[in-house]
Amino acid sequence: MPELTTLCYINSGDKVLFIHKNEGDSFNGGKYLGVGGHFEEGETPEECILREIFEETGITRNELGDFRYRGIATFLSDKYDNEYMHIFTASYVGERDVTPGSCPEGELLWVPQADIYGLPLWEGDKLMFDCLYKEISSFFSLKLRYKGSELVESFAERY
Repeated sequence: MPELTTLCYINSGDKVLFIHKNEGDSFNGGKYLGVGGHFEEGETPEECILREIFEETGITRNELGDFRYRGIATFLSDKYDNEYMHIFTASYVGERDVTPGSCPEGELLWVPQADIYGLPLWEGDKLMFDCLYKEISSFFSLKLRYKGSELVESFAERY
């Protein structure tokens, strides 16, 4: 059975919030990811991502502006579980200083948007960033097929 997950990229000005995943994470170790995680029983995608954002960053729904459901990515792998990831974006509009630091998943940090393509990422994430930040559409569906950690097939449909 495929994994059901959520992911959100939160902007603050020209910076994007990332988690630099712990090296011990066999799947994502050393990579930079947005905030998110696995669904709990009965959750909608919105409920899941808002819970994950709060658990990993302390940011509440009231501190998010322009919160939008942007797309879905289908990850297929010969090594890992297949995954359907619901992707969101938001802006941090809270008044408190959200200071990056450690969370159970890794190290939180704000990265200038101009620098995100140079981070250690899954290759498919760069295609996701194209859909989110370069070829902005109202919604997209992305299919990414991996052999091990190598991206061998990709397809994006923009709506």
